[in-house]
Amino acid sequence: MSGPIAWSLGLSGLVAINPGTYVDGRGHFFEAWSRDAYAEFGIPTTFVQDNVSRSHRGVLRGLHFQRAPFAQGKLVTVLEGAIFDVAVDIRRTSDTFGQWTGVMLDIEGVRQLYIPPGFAHGFCALRTTTVVAYKCTEFYHPEAEGGIRWNAPELAINWPFFDPIVGDKDKLLPCLKDIPREQLPE
Repeated sequence: MSGPIAWSLGLSGLVAINPGTYVDGRGHFFEAWSRDAYAEFGIPTTFVQDNVSRSHRGVLRGLHFQRAPFAQGKLVTVLEGAIFDVAVDIRRTSDTFGQWTGVMLDIEGVRQLYIPPGFAHGFCALRTTTVVAYKCTEFYHPEAEGGIRWNAPELAINWPFFDPIVGDKDKLLPCLKDIPREQLPE
């Protein structure tokens, strides 16, 4: 088994990771997180909460973020299926404010994505059953919850589905342009 490799995705702090996989006739094995190895990629060594979601093909979750002082970094890993994972830079002082990156993560490629605080995050499930785990650098605080509508025209995200399955709460999220700048991270 080889060690993890990582590469930048062009937006400051956003890192894609292939953790290295051992494959044999029984299946495969990989380390989903290793403090020392991931620290070399600039990924925090302290996570306080792990979340798991299960989605059906076509389900879109997001775009979510938490406001300061509870902003979260997330290490996203696909455990089953595949997703189109999106991170949007919402740091109001960033040179790449409002820019997004989308990455396909799947169990075969065993790719992961680290999304630092200051980004909105969402994903769309691409397979019949998709299970996603994500480690968070901060606890969830409902009072700090924020979000951006998945189809905000100013973002022009090229989602893989024209008419995804979106939860009622996510349908009501504002566009990025409608969120007062002072409510966004620095």
